[in-house]
Amino acid sequence: MSNMNFQQPDSFEFSPENLELAKKHIAKYPEGKQQSACMPLLDLAQRQYGWLPTIAMDVVADMLGMAPVRVYEVATFYTMFNKEPVGKHHVQVCTNISCWLRGSDDIVTAVQQAAEINTGETSADGLITLWEVECLGACSNAPMMQINDDYFEDLTGEDATRIINDLRSGKEPATGPQNGRTGAAPLGELTSLTGDA
Repeated sequence: MSNMNFQQPDSFEFSPENLELAKKHIAKYPEGKQQSACMPLLDLAQRQYGWLPTIAMDVVADMLGMAPVRVYEVATFYTMFNKEPVGKHHVQVCTNISCWLRGSDDIVTAVQQAAEINTGETSADGLITLWEVECLGACSNAPMMQINDDYFEDLTGEDATRIINDLRSGKEPATGPQNGRTGAAPLGELTSLTGDA
């Protein structure tokens, strides 16, 4: 199921809690530099609404005294802002060089099969949206994918299938490396900095 047929909402306003957070973000910047709060405010709007509709960008522009097009430029430049609805679990599989060399094609295929969608689509139940993205900055733990705010690293196709099946059944899969690695530490024993300096 593609997201190509979605409707922009007619109105948007920050919840009272998010409005207070927005004011705190704006207050971090000196007089005349409040436009620097654009990204945090767009993030708040997206988290509140689930994606970033044009009217929310207009509200941010008004709050910051910016021309709406300047806010649109920010929102369209950064891939973390979703300008169309996404599923409850936004799956972004890195297919850049490190992940590709370590098998990201298998991860994409596994997610497609488990979620019954193609890249760029949202599952019929609205739970899973799949995107292929460029570097997510976890190259030492390739291949990896990001689901909402969480990283899933050192993946195999079987891991990706299990994670998607867990999400579809309401379970919360373990985040981070899936192969027992601690953070980005080397697999096995340390190979450097093993003695006193």
